[in-house]
Amino acid sequence: AFYVVNVERNGKVIYTWKGNQKNTHIGLYDLQTKQNEHLYMFEKNLHIISCSINNERTLLAVSFCQYTEEERASQLLQSVSKYLTLLIEIQPINNVRVLKAVDSCVRVQFLYPVEGRNASRESRLLLVSEDKYIEQFDIHVVAEEEHKVVIEKSGQLPRAKVVDDLVWAQWDMMEQRLFYIVPKESKSTLRCVQFYSDGNFNSILESHLDIAVNDTQLKLVNFGYDYCQDQDVASKSLNLQVFTSKAGGLCVCCSLVSDTPHEIIYSIYFLHKGYNKTFTVSLERTESHQLKEVAFMNLDYYVAAYLPGQFLHLLNIQHPDLLCYSLFLTGEDARIDTPQNCSIRSPWVSAVLDCSTGSLYNVSISDRALLHLLQRSKRDCERLAALHCALLYFQHTEDLEMQIIQWISENLSTCHSFDPIQEFLIASLYCRMCPETQNLDKLLPYTSLHDWTGVVPGVTCTTDIISLPVLEFQNSKGFWEKLNSNLESVKYAEPHLHYHSNMLRREWRNLSEESSVLLILGFLFTNQREERRTTAYLRNIFENAKKYVLVSIIFTPSYFAQARLVPLFEEEDYQQQLLMGLMVAQLKDHLMRHLQYVGKKKIDQIVLDYVANLLNLVHRIMKEVWRRYQLHSCIFCFDERGSAGEFAVFHIMSRILEAANGMCMPLPPGFHTLHLGLGVRCLPLHTLLHYIDSGILQLTETCVRKLLKDLDDTEQNEKLKFSIVMRLPEALGQKVRQYWNHPINANLIARKYVKLMLEKLGNRQCSRPIPENLSVPVEFLPLNYLTNVLAEIENQGVHPYEKQDHVNARFVEETALKHTMTLLGLKYS
Repeated sequence: AFYVVNVERNGKVIYTWKGNQKNTHIGLYDLQTKQNEHLYMFEKNLHIISCSINNERTLLAVSFCQYTEEERASQLLQSVSKYLTLLIEIQPINNVRVLKAVDSCVRVQFLYPVEGRNASRESRLLLVSEDKYIEQFDIHVVAEEEHKVVIEKSGQLPRAKVVDDLVWAQWDMMEQRLFYIVPKESKSTLRCVQFYSDGNFNSILESHLDIAVNDTQLKLVNFGYDYCQDQDVASKSLNLQVFTSKAGGLCVCCSLVSDTPHEIIYSIYFLHKGYNKTFTVSLERTESHQLKEVAFMNLDYYVAAYLPGQFLHLLNIQHPDLLCYSLFLTGEDARIDTPQNCSIRSPWVSAVLDCSTGSLYNVSISDRALLHLLQRSKRDCERLAALHCALLYFQHTEDLEMQIIQWISENLSTCHSFDPIQEFLIASLYCRMCPETQNLDKLLPYTSLHDWTGVVPGVTCTTDIISLPVLEFQNSKGFWEKLNSNLESVKYAEPHLHYHSNMLRREWRNLSEESSVLLILGFLFTNQREERRTTAYLRNIFENAKKYVLVSIIFTPSYFAQARLVPLFEEEDYQQQLLMGLMVAQLKDHLMRHLQYVGKKKIDQIVLDYVANLLNLVHRIMKEVWRRYQLHSCIFCFDERGSAGEFAVFHIMSRILEAANGMCMPLPPGFHTLHLGLGVRCLPLHTLLHYIDSGILQLTETCVRKLLKDLDDTEQNEKLKFSIVMRLPEALGQKVRQYWNHPINANLIARKYVKLMLEKLGNRQCSRPIPENLSVPVEFLPLNYLTNVLAEIENQGVHPYEKQDHVNARFVEETALKHTMTLLGLKYS
């Protein structure tokens, strides 16, 4: 049987096995090349505790137990040390040097230089003693022949004390750093030593933890794996691990002792956030001997707390504030395929070593299982956690995104505590944008929720504020720089750093509530500057909208050629452009306050990409829904009623609109036109008008013009057209009424004309009208008088319809006569 005893930084696994003659062999397995290499053999049966090889594969350090206590007692070997630590030359196999011969256990670990560095003539070795100290040995080698390397014969090897009086230590082989805990009064202090390629090392972190460490035995993590000894130590030492993430997350995971049977307690210290969460899990009735300590695993974006046969708790490292972003699984969902016990360690991200069998595994979240959980779960907390996990962990694979959209379309009304469309849009934007720029993850929103009042069944959580770690480093890049940035964000009240649409919503509501906003918009986009009454701020917003002409950038003809499935029209939506301009202005201001070092040009591009990705995500939802219900692209016509599929799509578009309004986000051009078109096809008239009056459906020039031109004037269609025309805003009504050649429309135009002319007249006196020859002899004096008054006003140069010369006093006269004759049931000639 092969047994893993260590994993080095370069991914090479050191393992041992027993030969036929009870020899003990040491081998090396390369995870990259899948090749094995025999390193050394002892001609006796040894219990190897720890083993490490240097980067050049010339030196091997081995720590083993020479005799058990029973053997020492039976053979009277009291004068012989129980443990032996050797340094062996293996290129070629040559000298052996004894580093330690003591009765306390020793672990060994070579330091590795940065990747890509040339072979060195010196190696550095850490020795970790059970007597609670760590020291570093400097080993110089000389090359005597072409492939022969020996240790320089200079007497005792130089060494330096790294740390003393520790009760727990963990080695991070990937980043070459040592985490350790020293007792301090009733609490404890976590420190970290960073090792460098030049042989130097320094303490870079200090954090105070509220963890009792009195009378605990030394616990070593990732300094080799010795199941026998780990089992002896487990009950007397800390069950604790430290995990880091590439985004600058630093978590301390600790299992605590509970006084209540069938209850498990564990704490996660989110040091990069400044608080810790303690979870208490009530288990189903089980035998006491079956309860074991919680195992912790590092999945980079998540920390997993695992108790086989009971639960698997995935905690979001980046956003641990809301419990609904952590996935708590029980039963079959909590099963990990191979490791079925708690004697596991996570030597690096997404890797697990089962210490009981000495086997190493890759561990990852299954996208199929996650989608299955999302689709069948009835709890909002599980749905929300699974949705964010799928988007964050799998980084937007197209097939996964399609299945999530399908789930959203089927569950719009089943999620009670969150809007799945809002969460999909915001979380997807967050995941797409944040990897591009450092610290952008602290400024963009990642959720539409402000708090979470729900509970996870069987789990209680308490949150405590803790002191932030103290960092001491200079010119350090990578993890330490990102961790420091996270800590700075916490100091400056991180929740307030995330962009929020509240201010945008207030500003947009103020503009929308102005009675003349649509008229102003019309003036804005027709360049009639002399009639503008907008402020300098509004003009600036409009300039932003024009500068970010996303309609021409994102929805180009080539874009539509590829996405003809959904008939979105290439039209200018002035309201959406103004909202887009507002959003661009406020998002730019927000980023400029916190990303000044990035530069204005880069921030402009970030904002442009953000809005472009938003519009593309909405279009992606519509495209998947369109495909699912098998709708064709020529659906925008009104000569027949809509199908069940069209009604379903109309409902989904209504929910998209509701989600966008809730977040005050713009929609793709043509969205309102298509939405209104589907409403006309699918809704009865009274419902359609109710949707229009309540603002769910917005009247657009494209749709209304097509409606007036394409539908014939049957009684039902006349009623529909009249109802639509009566609801048109003034600016839009002037544009589209001319497309409906009907007496009802002419009557409306005439009424509006009379109203405007008389308003223009005001208090001015008009000379007595002179009777004119009418086109049709009429003896109705009020009509004669009205037409003469209108004609006199026109002669004075007051005319509200300069662009429509066919609207004048004679038009009013003829329209009035036709309307009267129609009401009387008489034939007009």
